[in-house]
Amino acid sequence: MVQRKSGASVHTELPGPRSRALLDAQATVESSARTYPRSAPIAIARGDGAYVEDADGNRFLDFLSGAGVLALGHNHPALVAAARAQLEVESHALDFPTPAKHEFTRRLLGFLPPAMQGRTKIQFCSPTGADAVDAAVKLCKTATGRDEVIAFQGAFHGSTQSTIALSGLRAPKEHLRNLNPGVSFFPFSYCLRCPLGLEPATCSTNCGQYLTKVLTDPNGGVRRPAAAIIELVQGEGGVIPARAEFVRELRETTSRLNIPLIVDEVQSGAGRTGTWFAFEQYGIVPDVVVASKAIGGGHPAAVILYDARLDTWAPGAHTGTFRGNQVAFAAGSALMEVIERDGILHHVRRVGSFLRANLDALQARHPSLLAEVRGLGLILGVEFRSVGDVSASEVADRVRAAALKRGLLFEPAGRDGSVARFLPPLNVTFDEAREALAIFGAAVAEVAEAVMG
Repeated sequence: MVQRKSGASVHTELPGPRSRALLDAQATVESSARTYPRSAPIAIARGDGAYVEDADGNRFLDFLSGAGVLALGHNHPALVAAARAQLEVESHALDFPTPAKHEFTRRLLGFLPPAMQGRTKIQFCSPTGADAVDAAVKLCKTATGRDEVIAFQGAFHGSTQSTIALSGLRAPKEHLRNLNPGVSFFPFSYCLRCPLGLEPATCSTNCGQYLTKVLTDPNGGVRRPAAAIIELVQGEGGVIPARAEFVRELRETTSRLNIPLIVDEVQSGAGRTGTWFAFEQYGIVPDVVVASKAIGGGHPAAVILYDARLDTWAPGAHTGTFRGNQVAFAAGSALMEVIERDGILHHVRRVGSFLRANLDALQARHPSLLAEVRGLGLILGVEFRSVGDVSASEVADRVRAAALKRGLLFEPAGRDGSVARFLPPLNVTFDEAREALAIFGAAVAEVAEAVMG
């Protein structure tokens, strides 16, 4: 049995010489659209559990996890064994039925709450969340005969032309023309920066009431849409969990007006929030669920799960060559087996609460630097404040760099990148959580001293 190393260790400047050579080579031939090595200038050589090692032998505690793809960390033995065994049998089968696909489907549908059992269909998409979002919207347009869509400010649903149109960030849209028309954006319950300028204690979730009033007002200006699409925890938007009252109002209104509700669980699904899907914590039943990222056990897979009444597609209405990724089905089944067998969802809630409590304590020690800690389970965010002439995004950049040089890898998110987003493996240990907290706390203290004196 291979002895796994533990503990972060950085012994070179970042990037080290070998990483620098690979980063320079990448910059020479790869598109300017690359992102992650800009905020974390390292070249990754290998991964092991909750750690990655760069080309210079530096080890980092990985609280990025492949943007949430690696639910059980790097190279989990059960997932590796399942993928290896499947490669020797069959790797690609379009949409033909196979034993691997049947088992994956059985397990995935089995994770749904009782209210969705027996009435849910599954559509296998090309292996990206963006394609699955596109499929969900196409399905609802086909089923309803309508053409408009409601989305929410701060949302991110993908980088294709159709999904950019559904996403809140303006920058990628500025130079594009002829994006999908008919998208109406409504306020999301982001109480730290309330889009309506209200206070949580007295607003009665008016962002939800505003949506209801617009849709029910004959002079409201928005036609009844084909669908409403929402992330219950906005990921790229800054790890913002929706308020429960807001979600319940949205579900009640969309149900009453016969508007299919699409819940985008690409980042929040597969146990990330402490339940298999985030919507379970809100007490609602969506019409369509979009899932990708982690569900393939580290391999590309994307699906939509939807109420059978919407199944109005003709054969070939939504296809994709790689929707038959058998390796992803085998590894995804192994992922679901491990999550059930090892009580991972319970663990996510326990270690998530531990991290949250300690981050709250850190925020209490640095209230002038840290504006808010938020999240569900093991998708956690820390939003920074501007300090004097130093913007919140610059504070976040400095903290991220200070943490990286100590061996902690995480991703910026939110408005202007002002949020530290943590996506550790779901099986992260308490010792690893303590290590991350110590590193992050030291990075915050370093930056606080520099910007506040």
